[in-house]
Amino acid sequence: MSRLAQTHGLTDVQREILSTVRDFVDKEIIPVATGLEHRDEYPQQIVDGLKELGLFGLMIPEEYGGLGESLLTYALCVEEIARGWMSVSGIINTHFIVAYMLKQHGTDEQKDHFLPRMAAGDVRGAFSMSEPALGSDVSAISSKAVKDGDEYVLDGQKMWLTNGGTSSLVAVLVRSDEGHPEGAAPHRSMTTFLVEKEPGFGEVRPGLTIPGKIDKMGYKGVDTTELIMDGLRVPADRVLGGSTGRGFYQMMDGVEVGRVNVAARGCGVAQRAFELGVRYAQQRHTFGKQIAQHQAIQFKLAEMATKVEAAHAMMVNAARKKDSGERNDLEAGMAKYLASEYCKEVVEDAFRIHGGYGFSKEYEIERLYREAPMLLIGEGTAEIQKMIIGRRLLEEYRFQG
Repeated sequence: MSRLAQTHGLTDVQREILSTVRDFVDKEIIPVATGLEHRDEYPQQIVDGLKELGLFGLMIPEEYGGLGESLLTYALCVEEIARGWMSVSGIINTHFIVAYMLKQHGTDEQKDHFLPRMAAGDVRGAFSMSEPALGSDVSAISSKAVKDGDEYVLDGQKMWLTNGGTSSLVAVLVRSDEGHPEGAAPHRSMTTFLVEKEPGFGEVRPGLTIPGKIDKMGYKGVDTTELIMDGLRVPADRVLGGSTGRGFYQMMDGVEVGRVNVAARGCGVAQRAFELGVRYAQQRHTFGKQIAQHQAIQFKLAEMATKVEAAHAMMVNAARKKDSGERNDLEAGMAKYLASEYCKEVVEDAFRIHGGYGFSKEYEIERLYREAPMLLIGEGTAEIQKMIIGRRLLEEYRFQG
């Protein structure tokens, strides 16, 4: 176990889970990750291994067949998995956002129907907010749901679904004006629908098409897709929570979990970049000595390690805050912002330490260099995090003049 990014106050069970996950990462993910990533190949064997470990049920309550662990345990597992390959952590993240939303907001029937199969990994989750014409501006969603008897008819196009092809359950946020007068605040006329589908691409159920994988600079292996709804009929009992108009709040609650996850991913990628950089610095020689003995490289390693440690501490704080039942949008925004920015900087420094070899696809750092930028925009850009942080700070430090 490395000296960096240690977490104090863990239970024996948490330490055992993390040790098991770290061993799995070292033996089953790191040796094959770069090859799979270069081929843009879905890591089916790795996913099957995670299923056997029970990680798809990590945060799902024991009454539904899960392990009933905390967000902190989950985030620390994600940190370890991202250290091996960030794409694998993305496969788990979207699944758990949907499971968390079901646990917190679903009806009893919805929980009973979905959560046991999600805990077993037999149902995989994806969630969908973004659209081609919008990203962070969730209030501008144009996909719509119209009531038709005991069903709703959904039309519209969604974008950037992680697990879009491999999932069998998608939580989709659309506009539903039913019961909400014109001119009402946009977020009050949004509803989350639980859409079941077959895994795969093409028309995966009548009215629902997953066109194919989006070709990306990094974050490969995991399928990122569009979702097209054209007369998609969804039963009314698949409205999350049973009532329309609550979708925005449900999604934002899930996104807070997602932001802790992205922070954890940033921590994991940064840790791996530091490991690669400090190892290479002791292998490479210039001017008759290891480059690690040059002061310039030691300064760089010192800065990298400090950033790894700081990001980890903020991520842990945000997870613990959420676990306590307190509002954590400030802490989650800070953790996501800092961890993603520091991850980019640590990866770039490790890339610089590798010199020309960092530009070669034979070296793992090349993959990390392409993966890190995704964290700058996933679950809300740095600018969005700053807006959230700024507004919350003004709430906490309101001047009474």
